[in-house]
Amino acid sequence: MNSWKSWKHKNIILFAISVLFAFMLTGSEVFNHFLLNLGDWGYIGAFFAGLLFVLSFTAATGIVIIFILAESLSPLEIGIIAGLGAMVGDLIIFRFVKDGLTKEIDVLYQRFGGNHFKHVLHSKYFRWTLPVIGAFIIASPLPDELGASLMGISKMKTYKFIILSFMLNAIGIFIVVTASLLLKRG
Repeated sequence: MNSWKSWKHKNIILFAISVLFAFMLTGSEVFNHFLLNLGDWGYIGAFFAGLLFVLSFTAATGIVIIFILAESLSPLEIGIIAGLGAMVGDLIIFRFVKDGLTKEIDVLYQRFGGNHFKHVLHSKYFRWTLPVIGAFIIASPLPDELGASLMGISKMKTYKFIILSFMLNAIGIFIVVTASLLLKRG
């Protein structure tokens, strides 16, 4: 029997399964109720809200939890703790892309489209723009999958990504919370 490591396109299969699983979970009322109650968990809720903040399927829920937490925690506390959670979420995406998804996509592209993909990724202009574009996406309130994926493709060192992701997410979340509090008061 073949082991999981010997599967040819395991990362693509894992990605497809995770997307299907996410769709199934979003339809569950119990799961949605659990997510909305994370706002009552204080710092732990802030960490999980940050984790949810980075994914397209859960970004809206993460933002709602962060806004609920803004009533009892300072924007700085939420920025730091939710920033840590967001960094963990981004790191999972980054490692997933860096550890094999790009190789699998490249093999499929080679089979069906030639080697243009490899030439584009290894050009000197493309190499430095990927991390810059990825950083802008991570710092924005948009979901981070694309930003973390671009940084994963770019051969960025993991420790640099961790530092950058934490700083960008913490600052971005802090700005979102502060802006919402200012709008609420005004």
